[in-house]
Amino acid sequence: MVDRKRGTAPSSETSTRKFRKGAHAERIRREEEAERNSKEASEKEKDEEEVRVKTEEDELEADGIEDDEAEKDASFVDSGDKSEESGEEENGKDGDVKTDENGQHDEHKNDNDDGEEADDDNDNEIDNENENENENENENDGGDEDDEDEEEKRRITTFNFDGVEYSFKERPSVLEERDGKIEFRVVNNDNTKENLIVLTGLKNIFQKQLPKMPREYISRLVYDRSHLSMAVVRKPLTVVGGITYRPFDKREFAEIVFCAISSTEQVRGYGAHLMNHLKDYVRATSPVKYFLTYADNYAIGYFKKQGFTKEITLDKSVWMGYIKDYEGGTLMQCSMLPNRLRYLDSAKILLLQKAAIERKIKMRSKSHVVRPGLRVFKNAGPNFKLQAKDIPGLLESGWSEEMDKIAQKPKRGPHYNFMMTLLQELTNHPSAWPFAVPVNKEEVGDYYDVIKEPMDLSTMESKLENDKYESFEQFLYDCRLIFNNCRSYNAETTTYYKNATKLEKFLNKKIKESADYSHYLD
Repeated sequence: MVDRKRGTAPSSETSTRKFRKGAHAERIRREEEAERNSKEASEKEKDEEEVRVKTEEDELEADGIEDDEAEKDASFVDSGDKSEESGEEENGKDGDVKTDENGQHDEHKNDNDDGEEADDDNDNEIDNENENENENENENDGGDEDDEDEEEKRRITTFNFDGVEYSFKERPSVLEERDGKIEFRVVNNDNTKENLIVLTGLKNIFQKQLPKMPREYISRLVYDRSHLSMAVVRKPLTVVGGITYRPFDKREFAEIVFCAISSTEQVRGYGAHLMNHLKDYVRATSPVKYFLTYADNYAIGYFKKQGFTKEITLDKSVWMGYIKDYEGGTLMQCSMLPNRLRYLDSAKILLLQKAAIERKIKMRSKSHVVRPGLRVFKNAGPNFKLQAKDIPGLLESGWSEEMDKIAQKPKRGPHYNFMMTLLQELTNHPSAWPFAVPVNKEEVGDYYDVIKEPMDLSTMESKLENDKYESFEQFLYDCRLIFNNCRSYNAETTTYYKNATKLEKFLNKKIKESADYSHYLD
């Protein structure tokens, strides 16, 4: 059948094309919708991954800031984070992933709260440990103080003499010897093992404490069979110090060659105790009565305390050529006391001597008597004058008014201080060297023929010390005498003449500077 209005009948091909066209559009629409959903899902996963990375970075940064004390807490948080990540991965597989920022923030907040609680626990533990340490330190300090007090008490030795109690302090070295911690050994090179060990220890100490002495020289003398050594040995076999000496029995003296204590042990009295041991031993085992030694400037003080002196009373024929002579050393001598005195008991013996002297004084005077205070001032008027008889015991003691006047009289004249200062400045002046000592008659034969009244600065110093200058005029006269004698004997062109003029100008300048003495130049 033909449709006259349209001209043709509708064909099946046209309707099929329209159907296909609608199906194609529907398919395209579905593909676009699927693509859009896929894109949204990928963006959603991307955002989720960024959030996860950011969270891990924050956790790592937080872990880096935490102290070493919170390592356990950090590991705990890490394990929790890992479990959360694994949970998120499982949720991601199921398609149920949480991307809520507030939720993640709350999770971190809980983690931080746990970390802060752990930190507080650690801080409390640290505080407790510090308190325990402080308590232990206080206990140790208290223990050390108690030990020191106990040692101080042990050092004090008391004894009773004539009803009076006396006490004195022992050296720490005495207590150590009494407790068996140290011993004093006399050794020589007899090839025994222990003696060689002790001698080697002594050699090492001498070489360290006497650095200016050749090391080979020290070794040779320490091991020399003609020398003996007394060593301070801390048990079992540690050498603390010692003395090496050579006895000359036939000449009744001994030479102390080396004497030294280890630098770390010089505050416990080893040196004095060692010397006392040596004196007692030498006197008991040999006919030696004297010690000679050369001491350097640092050892003079020590030897003086041990009874040595620079005054050599032993005849030169006895020791000259036998002892070793050291350049720059000072020869010192010690004369030992009789056998009835034990040097190790010297402190107690001196205290006994003091007690005996005090007893004698009490027998002959009343100076130890303590009298009550004076009561005469109670009712005395403003013009009251105290009489000697009003003071109990004053006249009995032998006091007199003449004695009081002598005591109040100054020992030096009124000009002494200024004259002493002026003389020292003159002596130290660069131009004073020709006038320091008297002119040598052997060098200047005719000097004393020309100069009838010689004078020099050393002579002036001696006169000043002996109070020969009763006035400043006498002092100034001797000063002028030095300058005039020099100018009288020497020509104007000589150095001596010029130095005399310079020194005189210096003297006048110093006197002018003093208001109390400037009028002496008028």
